[in-house]
Amino acid sequence: MILFGACSNRQNDSAPPEKPGVQTKSADSTVKPTKTVNLKYQIVREFPHDSNAFTQGLVFYKGLLIESTGQHGVSSLRKVNPKTGDVLKKVGLDIQFFAEGITIMNDKIYQLTWESGMGFVYDADNFRKVNTFTYYGEGWGLTYNGKNILFSDGSNTIRYINPEGFKVEKTVLVRDENAMPVFNLNELEYVKGELWANIWQTNRIARIDPETGDVTGWLDLTELRDRITIMRNTDVLNGIAYDEDKDEFYVTGKNWNKMFVIKITE
Repeated sequence: MILFGACSNRQNDSAPPEKPGVQTKSADSTVKPTKTVNLKYQIVREFPHDSNAFTQGLVFYKGLLIESTGQHGVSSLRKVNPKTGDVLKKVGLDIQFFAEGITIMNDKIYQLTWESGMGFVYDADNFRKVNTFTYYGEGWGLTYNGKNILFSDGSNTIRYINPEGFKVEKTVLVRDENAMPVFNLNELEYVKGELWANIWQTNRIARIDPETGDVTGWLDLTELRDRITIMRNTDVLNGIAYDEDKDEFYVTGKNWNKMFVIKITE
């Protein structure tokens, strides 16, 4: 079992109490507003998505999509064909776990759970569970920047975790163009040196400077919701997977019946 810490307050405007050796970058009275851009995009294509999938995490890996879906009793880890939306492989979680975000590091999938304080490590190819880890507070989103695992818990805090021993090295507080905290940071994706984050309860994605926490751009994907079939359980946008080879994003939402491939055209 491996352990690491996470912020415990879902609506916290500051980092948790610092632990020895943990650096926190936070805003103070001298913080000035920053400039942001409204990102534009084009839809490359769309394909079916399982409307029973409460998408919590999405990663592009070896030409396929790895998806984590939530809700007690139906949480799962899936391997999805990015051309057809077909689920090629699926493993379920025990009924007490509500699955959340995922990331991949060294061919291992790291999957959070919401309130259980426990996460799981799988072999990325065969989905065999190889380890578990624990943390404090809620688990929301994960991504990997090539050095650290970045962790969100629904506050405006991003925690940098050293994979060696899973110790928290620092935390960064995310602020918008008006120097106001951006709460509800959810599913994460690290793209070309920048952090992209779904904002829960919205259909927007924030592009963030991962070192300063400044939001540098907003991507409003409300239009995509108009292109899906709205059902009783349809929820907000969630899920960002980046295909580096094609410079394209795969995006979907919780219980959406479609997934979209988009390209940023700013």
